[in-house]
Amino acid sequence: MFVTFIQIGIGGAIGAMLRYAVGVAAARHLAASGFPLGTIMVNVLGSMIMGFFAVYATHRGIENLNPFVMAGVLGGFTTFSAFSLEAFALYEKGEIALAVAYVAASVFCSIGALIAAVLVARALWS
Repeated sequence: MFVTFIQIGIGGAIGAMLRYAVGVAAARHLAASGFPLGTIMVNVLGSMIMGFFAVYATHRGIENLNPFVMAGVLGGFTTFSAFSLEAFALYEKGEIALAVAYVAASVFCSIGALIAAVLVARALWS
């Protein structure tokens, strides 16, 4: 169990650094419209890699790398990849309504929680 935590920690550090690098590169090289293009790029790329690796690891019998790659690197790069995999898994199981509810609840509750936290923090420290 300890080794798994170390794998996730190292992978997470790598993923976080990659996320930062993509964000900086997007800000420097793409039009500065105020649209969070760097975040969308890491979310979409992370989701794509998560989907590919989930299948690849199963077919190659290397699921032992899942903690490092999926929870670590991709978790540090973007948690959106795990969210996408979970939503798609529900869809594949035929749980369409549950998948839609999961997506809607995740997006709206997360944004709502962020807004609430910002408002509380501003009230506390302004």
